[in-house]
Amino acid sequence: MREGEPSRTAFGAAALRAVHQEVDDPRIFTDPLARRILGPAPLPERSRERPRLRLFIAVRHRFAEDALAAAVARGTDQVVVLGAGLDTFAYRNPHPGTRVFEVDHPATAAWKREQLAEVGIEVPEDLTYVDVDFETDDLLERLVDGGLDATRPAFFLWLGVVPYLTHDAVVTTLSAIASIPGGEVVMDYVRPVAESEAVAHARRAELQATVTDLGEPFTGGLHTEELHALLRRLGFDEIEDIGRREIRSRYLGRPPGDEDGDAHVLRALRSR
Repeated sequence: MREGEPSRTAFGAAALRAVHQEVDDPRIFTDPLARRILGPAPLPERSRERPRLRLFIAVRHRFAEDALAAAVARGTDQVVVLGAGLDTFAYRNPHPGTRVFEVDHPATAAWKREQLAEVGIEVPEDLTYVDVDFETDDLLERLVDGGLDATRPAFFLWLGVVPYLTHDAVVTTLSAIASIPGGEVVMDYVRPVAESEAVAHARRAELQATVTDLGEPFTGGLHTEELHALLRRLGFDEIEDIGRREIRSRYLGRPPGDEDGDAHVLRALRSR
């Protein structure tokens, strides 16, 4: 992010969610507020030109909200949306009795509240805004100050954020979540792509160039095995990680194919 400005990639991701509602069949993820929160301005044409990225963004939200529904059924009633951007979950929350905390950089959070007011989306009483800079602030301290009970289970949606953070910030955030008994997180990440993987490398380079131009460059990929080992060291004892093969078979009804892809979405739970 550029200093003092809201996240531009947050708008891009929201536009892709909105276009998914209009053009993709099957629709993997339903969000009746996806277009409305963006206001009346036309959507960027590139949102219609990136079907693979658009479908992955839809999948990560579907996967996350399915996992959240299962957590609520087990009794979890605290939900934290990390790097909320223009995410709309809190404004269409289907789980009565849950309390939602939206966490984001102050500039992006202020911009979102302006957007909500402009388009007439009501802010629910069970929503708390928490301003945090992932690179410098103590996440858990800020959440507790905002009313989170860190002695009870909490579910964290952490989507579209990790690729932009330093490794230290990722470890610190996961450590905070792991310190909560019953802490659970769904996050997406990208694996490093070798130059020998010509097609994947070209796609990553194109996306990297786009987000760099927006002032929000990727900081590097995470190796799956190393990430899983980190999660286990932190105390997460249940890990579910899906890549392209599982996405194709689970959500698109297609043969899984041979490649697992560089973009993954992961669920980790500290059950003890």
